[in-house]
Amino acid sequence: MRTDSSPGNLPAREHLPAGNAGTPVLDVVIPVYNEEKDLQPCVLRLHEHLARTFPYAFRITIADNASTDTTPQVAARLEAEIPEVKSFRLEQKGRGRALRTVWSASDAPILAYMDVDLSTDLNALLPLVAPLISGHSDLAIGSRLSRSSRVVRGAKREFISRTYNLILRGSLQARFSDAQCGFKAIRRDVAQVLLPLVEDSGWFFDTEMLVLAERAGLRIHEVPVDWVDDPDSTVHIVKTATDDLKGVWRVGRALATGSLSLDRLARPFGDDPRDRELDDVPKGLARQLVGFCVVGGLSTLFYLLLYSGFRSFTGSQLANALALLVSAIANTAANRRLTFGVRGRGGAVRHQAQGLVVFGIGLTLTSGSLAALNAATSSPAHSTELAVLIAANLAATVLRFLLFRAWVFPDRRDADAESTVVASHAPSSPTYATALPRHQGQHPGQHQYQGQYQGQGQHPGQYQYQGQGQMQGQHPPLPQRPAAPGAPYDTAQFRAGEAADRTWGDSTMQMQAVRPHDHDPRNAR
Repeated sequence: MRTDSSPGNLPAREHLPAGNAGTPVLDVVIPVYNEEKDLQPCVLRLHEHLARTFPYAFRITIADNASTDTTPQVAARLEAEIPEVKSFRLEQKGRGRALRTVWSASDAPILAYMDVDLSTDLNALLPLVAPLISGHSDLAIGSRLSRSSRVVRGAKREFISRTYNLILRGSLQARFSDAQCGFKAIRRDVAQVLLPLVEDSGWFFDTEMLVLAERAGLRIHEVPVDWVDDPDSTVHIVKTATDDLKGVWRVGRALATGSLSLDRLARPFGDDPRDRELDDVPKGLARQLVGFCVVGGLSTLFYLLLYSGFRSFTGSQLANALALLVSAIANTAANRRLTFGVRGRGGAVRHQAQGLVVFGIGLTLTSGSLAALNAATSSPAHSTELAVLIAANLAATVLRFLLFRAWVFPDRRDADAESTVVASHAPSSPTYATALPRHQGQHPGQHQYQGQYQGQGQHPGQYQYQGQGQMQGQHPPLPQRPAAPGAPYDTAQFRAGEAADRTWGDSTMQMQAVRPHDHDPRNAR
């Protein structure tokens, strides 16, 4: 997979300005290969629709994928006749390659593409890009498999499309409904960071882009479309399906090994409402209880089924141990991801080991209950065994939640929020400590302090300056959630030599909030 450097974490989503500053808001790319017949009717129809219905400035870009017919001449003629049309020539084939090249070079904040056959009704174009313009979503796709979509196509293509999306759901846990509809849009700031991670240059490009975006937590908006199949399509179904399956295997392996830097696609903390510290809102306990109860209920059913199956060929104690072991591993994995929101493979082995310790406690409770039952009666009924095990599991469940919350998956935000800012000026000078006030409240204001400063630790940005004067810097997006209001002071170290000669006496720095526009007095949170 690609590991190219990227511009870094994504900025907060904002509504694009309504004014026309000369730059098109929307750039619609039409990738073509040997489409001399259909290109001109497609472009004219699309241009007429956009000029009549789209309220922003737009551009139509023809991306020629090394056509060998007169497609380049048709594209050049359209570019000369229509100001909003541009053409781009690539010497290599590949729809993904064309989209990556044109999107990477475009200056429009919203990037879209559609197939040259215009199988998708154009009335869906404005609903497709509106959530991206408003800042609500990161990507948008047309879906032919939505309940409200109206689709006309043959049974073979319908079967292939639904089978492919079922494969994506089963293998890559994809939640979007239609990966291959040729009708998609993306915000340019997202594309700049996402596209370097996408390796495919052919038909699998769409799927890979959507899977990575979804895994990174980006919001994908789906639009039901009206779609009519093009009977003259030149897509080779067998070859495309084979390449897609290879791509599914490659992306699945990369996700499993953690070789993709999906943290580059993270939004700054505070852009997600779940990152905000709000009064009178539970800080996670209520949600964790609900999630734990759901997982626990399913785990109990799974355990009882396993116990009944093992009990048919072994004793009660061994059946209980085996059933509890298998269900405990599944329970720890489910609680890790669903209840406590731990993502990735980091710490998974340690969590499972700690989960097995918790399993041992549950085994002691349930085995002790069975031993007490067998001591009370020599041949207890199977229903009585199940009733005793249910009661013992309820007690073990309460203990398991407490141990999970306090020991296996503790909330480390408070501990991680403590950081030390260390600065250096003269390597030979001794140091002394001073205190800097931490940002107060949900939306930190501006603070001034003196001294040479170089951000380390929790605040990865760096601020360096020399001499007299004032310098202003802005925090980059924080990699951790902000500390709660009223948190203690941070500690900073400065060189004593600087205090003695007062070389830093007139130098100040203003620390601005991560999201300055959040200081709207009307937005008191």
